[in-house]
Amino acid sequence: MFELLQEQLFQLALVAALLVGLCAPAVGTFIVQRRLSLLGDGIGHVALTGVALGFLTGTAPVLTAVIVSIAGAVAIELVRARGRTSGDVALALLFYGGIAGGVMLMGIAPGGSTAKLNSYLFGAIASVTVEDIWIIGALAAAVIAVVLIFGRELFVLCQDEEMAKASGLPVRFLSLLIAVTAALTVVIAMRVVGLLLVSALMVIPVATSQQLTRGFRTTMGLAMLFGVLASVGGLLASTYSAKVPPGAAIVLLALAGFVLALGVGKFVRRGRTQESTLSERPQLRVEEIA
Repeated sequence: MFELLQEQLFQLALVAALLVGLCAPAVGTFIVQRRLSLLGDGIGHVALTGVALGFLTGTAPVLTAVIVSIAGAVAIELVRARGRTSGDVALALLFYGGIAGGVMLMGIAPGGSTAKLNSYLFGAIASVTVEDIWIIGALAAAVIAVVLIFGRELFVLCQDEEMAKASGLPVRFLSLLIAVTAALTVVIAMRVVGLLLVSALMVIPVATSQQLTRGFRTTMGLAMLFGVLASVGGLLASTYSAKVPPGAAIVLLALAGFVLALGVGKFVRRGRTQESTLSERPQLRVEEIA
C-alpha cells in the first residue's frame, strides 16, 4: 500500500476518488430530497454530447462537457417549472437526445472512436491527468461552496417549494442552482465512475444514510462518508485487480453498503419501537403493588 502511495498515477486517482466521493452525495442529498433522483442520469447523457463536442472541436472534453451539461440542466429545470411537460418526460428527452447527439458527434469527430467514448461512459480513473485534477478540484470547490453558502435555503426548497415561496426565497434561482450544481457534479464524476453510473454515486450513499439517521445534516454527512468509502474502496479493488473496472466496483460497493445499512436500520428502528412501547406502558406505583 505504501508503495502505491508513492506512485503519481495512484495519487491522482486517489484525489479524484476523494473529490467525487465528497461532492456527489452532497449534491445528491438535495436531489433525493426533491425526488429528482434521475436528474443525474439525464445530465450525464447530455454531458456525453459535450464530451463528443470537445473531440469534434479539438478542445478539452471536460470543459465542453461543463458547458453543455449546464445548458441541459437549465433547460430541464425551465421545462419542469413551466409545467407543460412533466419532469419524467423532460428527463427522457435528455436521455435520448444526449446519447444520440454524443454518438453522432463522436462518429464525425476527427480521430473519434468508440473506445474514447467508453472511457467517459464507464469511467477511466487510471487515465486521470494533473490537468484533470485541477479542473475537477476547481469544480469540486464550486460545488462545496454552493452547499455551504446556500445549504439552508436549498433545504427549505427541497422540503416544501410552496413554503419556500411564502418565505420569500428566490425559488427559481435556487432551483436552477441545484440543477447547475448537479451538472458540475456529473462532470466531476465522469472520469471516475463514468457518465452512465454517476447518478448511482449521487443517490445510493444518500439512500444508505437515510436508513440510519433522520436529520438532514447528519444524513448529508454520513452520505459523504459513505461516498468516500465506496470511491476509495472501488479504486483499491481496481488497483489490486486489473480485471475489476473501477466505476463498477465503486457502485457495487455503494450498493453493498446500502444493503448492510438496510438490515442495520431495521434492527435499530425495531429497538426504538420496543423502547417507545415500554415507555408508554403505565408504571405501577409501590402502593398498587402492595
